[in-house]
Amino acid sequence: MRMLIGSASLLIVAVFLTSLVLAGPRPSDRVSVSVNEQARRVDISVDGQPFTSYIWPTTLKKPVLYPLRTATGTIVTRGFPLEQRPGERVDHPHHAGLWFNYENVNGIDFWNNSEAIKPETAHQMGTIVQRSIVSAKSGSEQGELEVETDWVTFDKKVLLQEHTHFVFRGGPRFRSVDRITTLRALDERVDFKDEKDGLLGLRVVRALEIPSDKPEVYTDASGHTTTVAKLDNTGVNGTYLTSEGKKGDLAWGTRGRWCNLSGLVGDEPVTITILDHPANPGFPTYWHARGYGLFAANPLGQKIFSEGKQELNFSLARNASVTFRYRILIRSAIATPEATEAAYQDFVATYR
Repeated sequence: MRMLIGSASLLIVAVFLTSLVLAGPRPSDRVSVSVNEQARRVDISVDGQPFTSYIWPTTLKKPVLYPLRTATGTIVTRGFPLEQRPGERVDHPHHAGLWFNYENVNGIDFWNNSEAIKPETAHQMGTIVQRSIVSAKSGSEQGELEVETDWVTFDKKVLLQEHTHFVFRGGPRFRSVDRITTLRALDERVDFKDEKDGLLGLRVVRALEIPSDKPEVYTDASGHTTTVAKLDNTGVNGTYLTSEGKKGDLAWGTRGRWCNLSGLVGDEPVTITILDHPANPGFPTYWHARGYGLFAANPLGQKIFSEGKQELNFSLARNASVTFRYRILIRSAIATPEATEAAYQDFVATYR
């Protein structure tokens, strides 16, 4: 009888603690984090205005943050493949929102997996499976979300367990996301061979792409695809700038502690910045920053980006873990190098 009462008491305590960590926002909370697991999403707002959502729809092969918005509500991430928007490209269906994965994990490709993969290549692909919402906290200065996911092979073997802590902040002219991700190997060594496609990535709206003269495929207002000899570059004005002064297309394949992507989205000046952290493996990261709107930090692909001059081939021993720390900063301004360097120093000071 005592054991039964003890078990019941433990169950009540567990339910109570769960209700605390997943409690909804209070009226005084400027940054709201609202969990809706039935809808497979967690919605984040700042001062009553939507900022982003952590989502894991069945149509994607990993959880993502989607969409990302500026402080004024302007969306800066591409809609495809989750939404059809006129004038957007329809390439790379695995480029959805803001994500974290890698092309070669014990030979399994987690980056390129999507519903467009052909059946004969599906066994080569991995999926990141949402397992649990550990905690969700709203607050007056920041909101926080902790989640656990599994990196799973086609035959259902878990290669890595992931724990990610998101921190969301915002003010009148900025929004930011800190993503602190710990990956843990289980009963076997896990190798991350040097590859191009990784690690933290987002896909931006057409306006923040670099103007292109190449033949492309885009969508019309009805979602139909059309191939054109040259895309309409009206309003397309994005440009990259790294901490080392590399600009535009020259940013790709170079290293830096931060990288800006700036341009006008409509009438709003916008800068998206990815900040690397000195404690991250492979610091300073290589920038997998493409003119067509892929903006990614890949510290693990050194052989590819250095044309063989450097090589990392990062690995985790059995039961070992590694932590990656990034901040994504979205400012309603064309940010200067000086302002970005100050933001970088603030990020580093936050996670010493």
